[in-house]
Amino acid sequence: MDLGFSRNQTNDLIDIHLCYKIDASFTLIYNPSPSCVLLQICLGFIAAVTICGNLLVIISVIYFKQLHTPTNFLVLSLAVADLLVGLLAFPINMVLTVTSCLYHYSSFCIVRSAFDRSLCTFSILILCCISIDRYYAVCQPLTYRTKMNNRVIAVMILVIWGAATVISVSIIMAKLSSSCDDEICQIYRNVGNFMGFILAFYLPVIIMLCIYLKIFLVALKQARSIQNTKSGATVSKMERKATKTLAVVMGVFLLCWLPYFLCVSVIVSKKVHVPLSLTETLNWLSMSNSTINPFIYAFFYSWFRTAFKMIISGKIFQGNFTNSRLS
Repeated sequence: MDLGFSRNQTNDLIDIHLCYKIDASFTLIYNPSPSCVLLQICLGFIAAVTICGNLLVIISVIYFKQLHTPTNFLVLSLAVADLLVGLLAFPINMVLTVTSCLYHYSSFCIVRSAFDRSLCTFSILILCCISIDRYYAVCQPLTYRTKMNNRVIAVMILVIWGAATVISVSIIMAKLSSSCDDEICQIYRNVGNFMGFILAFYLPVIIMLCIYLKIFLVALKQARSIQNTKSGATVSKMERKATKTLAVVMGVFLLCWLPYFLCVSVIVSKKVHVPLSLTETLNWLSMSNSTINPFIYAFFYSWFRTAFKMIISGKIFQGNFTNSRLS
């Protein structure tokens, strides 16, 4: 398979990555270029933003009693998973890249892959649960408090952690069997890979798209039902706001995750050669969703913005503001 190597004639090393080269004996060597250093600085900055943003969400939900709602507990769980991505997944992936693990696939690489997939799968499934929560809040408001209470949310979170673990372990087991040569083993491996992708990404995406479409249609119906009491301009503004919010939520999610899963699906099918640099870039793009999530699910709400300001300014350390009314 052509990996797109370029030979460096001065030191007889083969460039395979900004941070790695291989010598004539195909030994992997860590040899960072200036571009590699710049890349790692940028990734370190993104990791810091991920940590700080999700810490703000976690502290806000835990500290302010006004934010103790079923929806915000789901947001809290998402922030915890995204915080772990910033604290652990980003640094580990900066050291053990897709390229380095391809040439030196140690047990630590397997653990890295399992950890990444478990956290990222958990984030995806939590986003799916948030869409379900919003469905009941908008489409069935009269039964929302009975169907989406704290106990139900706790069960959902536990089930999601378990599902994320099972899915990630299934993907890793498929990778461990990649060295087998017989036809039956290859079939099991490919089926395991595709089932992991379907359960971890494609199925949740379809569910979310259907749910948000239903929410959008209900919101439009509710807006049109009050046309007699509101001006056409106001109704139009409400429709545009609903469209914009759903477009941002699903658009950013798909922008970060869809390219990566399409890429790995192509790799598993072995129909098309995909450059390692592209795979690694899409891997970082998918993890950057953990950086953006706090802005999508928190910064859009005024009460979170007020809580963030109080935390950043240090006001919460000057007295007891747990019962404060957030605007």
